[in-house]
Amino acid sequence: MQRYKITIEYDGRPYFGWQRQDGQPSVQQALEEAAAKLDGAPVLVQGAGRTDRGVHATGQVAHFDLQKPRPIRKIADALNFHLRPEPVAILNAEEVEADWNARFNATLRAYRYVIINRRADLTVDKGLAWRVPFKLDAGAMDRAAKALIGQHDFSTFRDAECQAKHPVRTLDKIDVARYGEGLEVTVEAQSFLHRQVRSIVGSLVEVGRGVQNEDWIGEILEAKDRTACGPVAPPDGLYLERVEYGSR
Repeated sequence: MQRYKITIEYDGRPYFGWQRQDGQPSVQQALEEAAAKLDGAPVLVQGAGRTDRGVHATGQVAHFDLQKPRPIRKIADALNFHLRPEPVAILNAEEVEADWNARFNATLRAYRYVIINRRADLTVDKGLAWRVPFKLDAGAMDRAAKALIGQHDFSTFRDAECQAKHPVRTLDKIDVARYGEGLEVTVEAQSFLHRQVRSIVGSLVEVGRGVQNEDWIGEILEAKDRTACGPVAPPDGLYLERVEYGSR
């Protein structure tokens, strides 16, 4: 038995999220079916994070075990062959210790949210970004976001169906930057609550369009009340960009 770590890229549009679900396509199912063709038996693929329906990844990480070990140089190519034509690709594969865990060994997860700030409808980026037709002040959004850095009770930005044991999380970094007509929100933490990033982005857009002032983000954070949150951003623009392992 050999355990493998894989780094994965996927377009989340065809899937009902990462996690396998009865009767609905998922990224986990696509990977498990591909891995099973390598081993000739069912294979469990466990990811570093459970992305929601429609959320994408450019650096998701997962692990799985094969009863019939293969040369590491062939693992990614073989998986990619069996994944076609699914919009899922294995970027890298490596051997790890038998007790290594993609979820529990992770020390940092980085998400990126992409906004296209224009009046015209999206064509090439449809389903891959959130179009906001109102002029956004990226500087105001960035300044407001800094109130979220550090350890806080994020109940305001926690989905009602979140299964986490508590709402306290430590946000290491959050930045908002404009690139032409596009804005990117980057967020880093060891772990996140269900829909935390999308809830934060939706609230920051309220600041960016001038509906709320910059102090409002800190105020609703302190409220610890889900009803105080702004509109939740759609999944289209969210990407799990990177997962890191090692000491914090």
